[in-house]
Amino acid sequence: MKKTTYLLPILVIAIAGLLSSIFIVDEREKALVLQFGRVVSVKEDPGLAFKIPLIQEVVTYDDRILSREVGPLEVTPLDDRRLVVDAFARYRISDVNQFRQAVGAGGVELAERRLDNILRAQTREVLGSVRSDQVLSTERESLMNRIRDNAITEARALGLEVIDVRLKRTDLPQANLEATFSRMRAEREREAADEIARGEEAAQRKRAQADRTVVELVSDAKRQSEISRGEADAERNAIFADAFGADPEFFEFYRSLNAYRASLTGGTSSMVLSPNSEFFNYFGDSQGR
Repeated sequence: MKKTTYLLPILVIAIAGLLSSIFIVDEREKALVLQFGRVVSVKEDPGLAFKIPLIQEVVTYDDRILSREVGPLEVTPLDDRRLVVDAFARYRISDVNQFRQAVGAGGVELAERRLDNILRAQTREVLGSVRSDQVLSTERESLMNRIRDNAITEARALGLEVIDVRLKRTDLPQANLEATFSRMRAEREREAADEIARGEEAAQRKRAQADRTVVELVSDAKRQSEISRGEADAERNAIFADAFGADPEFFEFYRSLNAYRASLTGGTSSMVLSPNSEFFNYFGDSQGR
């Protein structure tokens, strides 16, 4: 009975010690075995592992690819046109021993703050070496790769591997947006004024050309009409001349009748002429009285 009383606590302590010396390394994690704060072993393969109870402790870190977003950051490209940039990075802890030495007990939180500083510095450096139109063009991909490559070198000292860096948003600051919109509006108004001026100039040319065409057409029509009238008068005179030559006496009689009709109009016409005037030749009788 006394042996059982002593053995049972010893057995319990032994089992507790055995269990506390065993730990499981998850396939998604890496583990460090620390002894008084110093790294004594690194466990990267999943499965069971052992440590000395009470003396050693285990610290685990995520072995998966992690994401880190960088808050809005103002950069100034070569053309002094400020931009607000949002970026994010994908990274993983590649060397847990180096990671522990770099951040100590600060862990992932401290490492991410340092990674933020690296990404911000590299983003400012790379985007500050080009013009803003290059940041907004197809060259954006190469600029992101430059930021990633530079960040890889610096993050290696933290035991981190930067896998990718992406620029999510690249906008103008609010104050610059208003100025840019005003400048765009003024530019469009200037272009509209230029188009209106060119349109009015073209309209004036068209009107002047139309007026000139009207004058030319009217002048040509008058010239043609005068020519036609002259030709008609000439033809009429020729006909009269032929008629006069064929029968002068009848032609003289015809001309006298036209003169009577033109002069003796209305009921109150008065003419003072000598009775012997040639105008009344055809008013006499057959003897000329």
